[in-house]
Amino acid sequence: MPVIAVDRRASSPLHRQIYDGFRTAIVHGNLRPGQRVPSSRTLSVDLGISRIPVLNAYAQLLAEGYFEGRKGAGTFVSESLPETLAVCENQAPHAAPPGSGLRQVARRSLLTGTYEAPAWSRGWGAFCVHQPAFEQFPFPIWSGLVMRHCRNLSPGVIHNIDPLGSESFREAICTYLRTARAVHCQPSQVMVVSGSQQALAITARVLLGPGSPIWFEEPGYRLARKVFAEAGCRLIPVPVDEEGMLVSAGIRRSPKARAVYVTPSHQYPLGATMSASRRMQLLNWAQSSGSWIIEDDYDSEYRFESMPISSLQGLDRNARVIYIGTFSKVLFPSLRLGYIVIPQDLVDHFVAVRSAMDIFPPYLYQEVITDFMREGHFARHIRRMRLLYGERRTALVNNLREHFGSTLELHGAQAGMHLAVTLPQGLSDHEIATRAASKGLWLFPLSPSYLGESPRQGFILGFSNIAAQEMSSAVQQFRTLLPK
Repeated sequence: MPVIAVDRRASSPLHRQIYDGFRTAIVHGNLRPGQRVPSSRTLSVDLGISRIPVLNAYAQLLAEGYFEGRKGAGTFVSESLPETLAVCENQAPHAAPPGSGLRQVARRSLLTGTYEAPAWSRGWGAFCVHQPAFEQFPFPIWSGLVMRHCRNLSPGVIHNIDPLGSESFREAICTYLRTARAVHCQPSQVMVVSGSQQALAITARVLLGPGSPIWFEEPGYRLARKVFAEAGCRLIPVPVDEEGMLVSAGIRRSPKARAVYVTPSHQYPLGATMSASRRMQLLNWAQSSGSWIIEDDYDSEYRFESMPISSLQGLDRNARVIYIGTFSKVLFPSLRLGYIVIPQDLVDHFVAVRSAMDIFPPYLYQEVITDFMREGHFARHIRRMRLLYGERRTALVNNLREHFGSTLELHGAQAGMHLAVTLPQGLSDHEIATRAASKGLWLFPLSPSYLGESPRQGFILGFSNIAAQEMSSAVQQFRTLLPK
């Protein structure tokens, strides 16, 4: 309820002040049609006044149609208002009043641009990127674990304020990373965060400052680019090929860059796996130049033509790599849980920034995932999804080749939850994606992943949330959007 204030010293009578307060709240949209208002008795007690002024105000609001009474239920804001909110709703909801003066914002808030949700990112279905196969997730097991912890909440969990996160969860993460990703880590080096975006934001605050040069894959992950832009970094686009980032090109362009952001296991978006020689070259450069490597290992669990590739961090002998992972791809995105593996000497710096940002992460789901991992459900789920996504990936590749032939060039089909295709010259991925969204087909354009002025046109195609038997019809529909 909005605050209804009264002033006994004001010249306006109390019932008029109450009437004006409710009417203003309704017209400005702070009280919505159908919303219940307190009884006259309750409001009179809250305001510390006689009930009579409240009754008089309510009577006037009822008479003018702002309120409506429902027998046995109470008093509500009318579903059909007199002036109604048409005038208010046609105006910007929080527009600055005329004459309000300068309304300055920080320069850094302008560096990332405005938030946009383009047509191709609003749907659910064929080719959507980063959407797991939710229908295959073991929700009965998950629900049982959630209920177990809700019924047995301990004071330690309720009041645990460790900026690094739950110790038991960090131990489970370390066990998994050591065996599955060859990461060298101890629980004291692991920080639990709200997904990879927060991991990048904390890392940028600790390691980088305005003007700091940072190598960035070209093309690269657009949302990571926004984080570094907001931090005021100077982005150095470094091209990628079938072996991953061209380290030699980065050295030529900025030999003393403060850091590099890289996705070596499954380059986003083109899907290359960084070769062993490039990995060693990158590690040697970081050590000789005193630079940092930010490794985003976002979907390395899924490889279809070989065993999972060991992490870059596992090869690092000089503690130059900050390793970032997430549960969004292997479980589901709304968990908003990820982690950072931090070099031991930087942990205190990360903790200081984290505690200033949001103090500590929420604990319930950390405890749930800990049990989910320790009881073997996590490993079994990944094994099942690896087989399922392998089938769906094969179906997509075969159908693309059948229906498009050599029209499209395929990239990065060996791993992950997406692949990329590039278009012939003269076609616009933005224009095609907009038309596709109107038909319920969610094609993510490739061109926004480029920082330079001559981006390649193409699409990032997710295949994890579409059944193999439905792939043919989806690809055929995709084919109709391109010229013959």
